Amino acid sequence: MTGTGTGVGKTISTAAIAALAAGQGRRVAVLKPAQTGVGPDEPGDLADVLRLAGPVTTRELRRYPDPLSPEAAARLSGLPTLTPSEIAAAASDLNGEHDLTLIEGAGGLLVRFDADGATLADVAWSLGALVIIVAEAGLGTLNATALTAEVATKRGLTVAGVIIGSWPDEPDLAAVSNLADLPVAAGAPLLGVLPAGLGTAGPEEFAERAKAGLSPWFGGEFDPECFVGRASAQK
Repeated sequence: MTGTGTGVGKTISTAAIAALAAGQGRRVAVLKPAQTGVGPDEPGDLADVLRLAGPVTTRELRRYPDPLSPEAAARLSGLPTLTPSEIAAAASDLNGEHDLTLIEGAGGLLVRFDADGATLADVAWSLGALVIIVAEAGLGTLNATALTAEVATKRGLTVAGVIIGSWPDEPDLAAVSNLADLPVAAGAPLLGVLPAGLGTAGPEEFAERAKAGLSPWFGGEFDPECFVGRASAQK
């Protein structure tokens, strides 16, 4: 799970996929290699996943207090960095005991974990994992999505699709237009659109709205053509 930047709804999207899979009786694990900008005793992204998706397995490998890239945060704090092999080993360990393992990156695909330039792209390549891009809805998202997808493809990764992580209550013209253009930019299908503010829902409502907002590929009911049609009719 990678985003086109920070604050695009990556954690909510990860939790939504986890919730649907867990609701189908699948054993689900969510791995967060590096959590930044959170103190030792503060709840991080995995706390949100547990609150929203229910009792799935979670694992965090490093935590850094400063809201920076994992590499920069590790350097500033003096804490050890992460290597792709360490992340891949943790993912493989979890995958051996679960039906689905989701790896949530920090920021975008090329955010660095260490001084050698290791990124989530390296982890995905070493595992042969599919990449799901979580993108913003509005202006500027097409370029960021296309860049992410192009880098992923050139590194030998397979982009499974794109999810809009936070769909506004009152979408503007750019957001509605991007519904058709995002799959072109990603070179992969639109696999879901999740409403803004979904993270404040209780577990039951969250599961219902996740099912409505995610593709049957995840066990949901999202139909991109119907969604695009409804959104276009409102403009």
